[in-house]
Amino acid sequence: MGAADDIQTIIRQERELVFPTFDEATAFAVGSRIRDRALKDGFGIIVDIRTWDRPLFYAAMPGSNASNPDWARRKINVVKRFLKSTYRMVLEQDRPDRSFKPSEGLDIADYVLAGGGFPVTVKGAGVIGCITVSGLPERQDHEVVVRAVCEHLGLDYAGLALPAEAKA
Repeated sequence: MGAADDIQTIIRQERELVFPTFDEATAFAVGSRIRDRALKDGFGIIVDIRTWDRPLFYAAMPGSNASNPDWARRKINVVKRFLKSTYRMVLEQDRPDRSFKPSEGLDIADYVLAGGGFPVTVKGAGVIGCITVSGLPERQDHEVVVRAVCEHLGLDYAGLALPAEAKA
């Protein structure tokens, strides 16, 4: 399994992880689910859930640091601009320096290629916001969000999860 397979899985995740509605209560439920898992598993992360016009949920776990909110902000900007998960963008762009090609005109101070931002898609409305996790390796940031959304929507996470990474 390589990047192309992961991209196809992420496209499927984005297509299937659609909320019937999304409001403050939904953001709190999903955010609390991520927070509870982070506390249980000792993940030093931050969680930021928002619609494009305002933040709805934020939590910082023990072990997170002052740079995590800035990473989250830049991931949010990527989801807002491209309406895709940031881990998908990482794999599609394949840029080890974490910046977009100069021709994109996107300043690294505001946009970063790093996994952990996932679009909030609402049936009949499209992408209206973002769920972002920062603090773990990017693939794991991504999967923390996907697992929580699957659980919230009552979908089988195992059927949508990225395959285990091959050991070198």
